[in-house]
Amino acid sequence: MNAQISFLDGTYSLIHIPLNLYPLLLQPILQILLPASQGLPEPELESSVTVDDSQHGFLNISVTPVECSVVCHSSWAKSVFEPAISRLPGAAAGTVTISEDSYTVFSVTSAGMDAGSRVVDLTLPLALAGIPIFFITTYYCDFILVPAKDRDVVDQALVDRGFELSEDHSSLRSPAGGLIHRTRSITPSRTPGGGGGHAPPSPPPSEAGELQDGTFELLKRRNVVPRVEPGLRLVQCSGREKSAAAAAAEYENLLLHHHQQQRQQQTRPSIRRSQTAGDTPGGGRPRSWVDRVDTRLYAGLVSALASRPRFLSVTLAQGDPPSLLLDRSLLGAFFGDSLVGDTDGELVPVFLDLVNLSFEATGIVSGVAGKLVEEMQGRDGGVQLSYLSTARAGAVILSSERSARALEILGPLLSKE
Repeated sequence: MNAQISFLDGTYSLIHIPLNLYPLLLQPILQILLPASQGLPEPELESSVTVDDSQHGFLNISVTPVECSVVCHSSWAKSVFEPAISRLPGAAAGTVTISEDSYTVFSVTSAGMDAGSRVVDLTLPLALAGIPIFFITTYYCDFILVPAKDRDVVDQALVDRGFELSEDHSSLRSPAGGLIHRTRSITPSRTPGGGGGHAPPSPPPSEAGELQDGTFELLKRRNVVPRVEPGLRLVQCSGREKSAAAAAAEYENLLLHHHQQQRQQQTRPSIRRSQTAGDTPGGGRPRSWVDRVDTRLYAGLVSALASRPRFLSVTLAQGDPPSLLLDRSLLGAFFGDSLVGDTDGELVPVFLDLVNLSFEATGIVSGVAGKLVEEMQGRDGGVQLSYLSTARAGAVILSSERSARALEILGPLLSKE
């Protein structure tokens, strides 16, 4: 596999929202989805948001039959979600969970391997190193979340797997000859006393087979049962971006309107942190990916989220077009040609409710995906499998036929009979 790994700036939090509280927290969800500088009053923006925070380095909002899950910048979790959660009635606030650890996100672009094997190959070295991960497959690439405190262990695990680390430690690349397949374990070096009184973790498994056995034993012990939702069919697609010319013209019109307003008010323009020379022509706010997104996509997303969808997952990342995995029945919420991709396809998610597992559980993605790929691969070549981690659940995304086969494989492994 020829793969490029790039670490995104910033640290991120995972938020679990029970479905019954989703309507009460829709406003903060929409607040972080929409451009911050257009949705917050000026004093509030200045006091709580930095330049970097006002752009989406990475954001995932997922509404599934199990939960609503949000991955957002840690500053948003603190400044937007914590106040909203504190206003919830009674004991409801205690059912919403924000991860104690902050996470680092890295993107993986790769070629030359089927989707299922790619998931396994990317997650196995981290699982063997005892690193808890969250895995999000999007239309263009894969994103992996790892605890920020374990960044050095992650680097070492990938280097030991054959990746080459850049000089500034911001990216890794697999050599042209492919990955070096090693099975030895890498023991994480964690800060003594950092477990908050918990017993130290068991040594990581030394091979993939042991990892799978341990994963399914853990899932069985926590009463995790794989299931599909009747009639739920998904499509994976991307949001259309504006052409460069259209985006530039719109931005110039906004600047012109802004300067005209200033002249009419006869006031000096205030200096803001987001207005620094060199950011944009004329010193306006920095350009970000949001300036390139078709506004019809935003309208569709707001409409879909307001409808309490059965399934909708949207991922926004700096440098990438928006990516969506959504219930086919939601396609009508998106106007014109604001979506790009195969909207005629039908994918079926196999859900694993992980509510009884901690954020620190390891090996789930690699163990489950590895077993499915191992069992399915021999039939007709590669396995088109993708994976969506949410705060308290996992979903294996497959074709309709493959999802039925996945239930046949996973069911006996997780049955207590």
